[in-house]
Amino acid sequence: MGFRLSKIYTRQGDAGDTGLGDGERVRKSDTRVAAMGDVDELNAQIGLLVSLLTPESPHAGVLRDVQHRLFDLGGELSLPGESLIKSESVNSLEAHIDHLNEALPPLENFILPGGDEVTSQTHIARTVCRRAERTMVSLAENEDMNAKGLKYVNRLSDYLFVLARTLAAEGGVGEILWRHS
Repeated sequence: MGFRLSKIYTRQGDAGDTGLGDGERVRKSDTRVAAMGDVDELNAQIGLLVSLLTPESPHAGVLRDVQHRLFDLGGELSLPGESLIKSESVNSLEAHIDHLNEALPPLENFILPGGDEVTSQTHIARTVCRRAERTMVSLAENEDMNAKGLKYVNRLSDYLFVLARTLAAEGGVGEILWRHS
């Protein structure tokens, strides 16, 4: 059995710092902590997305796997120098993107985020994913980190975009095309 928290509050962060997985104390405003928070928020947004899918949706299993990988990524960010995201995870997302894209018409215009609730939530998760990626890029500019983690979130935002298109088609709501003024 893994580490068990018997007491949730410790009061150690009351002055604005927090502990990383290796015991180092850093400011809560640190880029690493911001990246961890963005990845955690992304995981929560994907959890909400899964809850909006029907139990028999083939996408739920993929998204649950993504949640596990995002938890790994959070652990990786919490433990500087750790590499938990592997090439196989990136390759898996690429295979899912290719599979979903086969059934979609070519994209000939920009689309607006929206549609029904599940499609809209997928777009929200995608934008949070992009933010997490930007924060991780900022971190990588100053500290060494696993390049596969960056590649994973980049590919994940692509997957979420293609998934939003797929869900719009499956739900019969279609895509909202951008009208250039």
